[in-house]
Amino acid sequence: MFASCTDPSTLDGLNWLACYLTTGKHVLFYKSFIVVLTLLAVTAPIALGVGFLGAMAARSKVAPLRWFGTLYTSMVRGVPDIVFFLFVPLAMDQGFEWTRHKILCPDWSEPIRQGNDFLVCSAAKLPLGSAPQAVHEFYGFILAVIAFSIVFGAFAANVLSGAMSAVPRAQMETAEAYGMSPRQSFWRILVPQMWIYALPGLSNLWMILIKATPLLFLLGVEDIVYWARELGGAKTSHFDYPHPDWRLWYFLGLLVFYLAFTKVSEIVLDRLTTRLSRGQATVAGEQMRKAT
Repeated sequence: MFASCTDPSTLDGLNWLACYLTTGKHVLFYKSFIVVLTLLAVTAPIALGVGFLGAMAARSKVAPLRWFGTLYTSMVRGVPDIVFFLFVPLAMDQGFEWTRHKILCPDWSEPIRQGNDFLVCSAAKLPLGSAPQAVHEFYGFILAVIAFSIVFGAFAANVLSGAMSAVPRAQMETAEAYGMSPRQSFWRILVPQMWIYALPGLSNLWMILIKATPLLFLLGVEDIVYWARELGGAKTSHFDYPHPDWRLWYFLGLLVFYLAFTKVSEIVLDRLTTRLSRGQATVAGEQMRKAT
């Protein structure tokens, strides 16, 4: 990156380290932190929305919806996360390509599945072989977001369903006595009050989501774990900046990053809990009322 870094053989000490830490690959390593944070920022609200719909379906009076909601939460929670993270992107990718293949290449005579191979015409590939590398990375990121949202949406659905059941029945009966319809009672009474009961479970789910981000590495996304392994491994003379095996230090840096991020999350969640507890008939709410 710097003019003085053009000849690594002339560098030593801190100058060598400064040049080493500013190479193109290290810039990609730093950008991968943004990828992880973006995944969390995008996945969390989507998973919460999926979970809310799943909880509503599981509590629905319509039998097919109730069966679907129960099946969704039970099936996804019962399957190991890593299996789902590997299955969902692969199944969706092949499903998209199979659909495009049927539309764009109707004259294709060869079977799509040939043993263990899944072969479609070049026009049906996603992304296209001629697409820029950024498009391939974005496509993989979108598949990862969908996989994470489906898995954590099932856990969120279970948490939200329990929170809805925890709202005192007397609150709903009072709403009915005032002439509110079931829809009005749900949106004006049940939903605003359920969050304080759901927050402990959602907080744990957020922490688990943070811990699950290294699974991006298994989905082919070049995340911080991927670059830590690549940059920390011992280099040969083929590389401009050879060094011993430094993976321990790179992964130690990731440890510090995750610990710091979870600590910040704990502070934010604690403040959110305090805010939501005001005026609620909970232990924390009663303590706040007595304190005032």
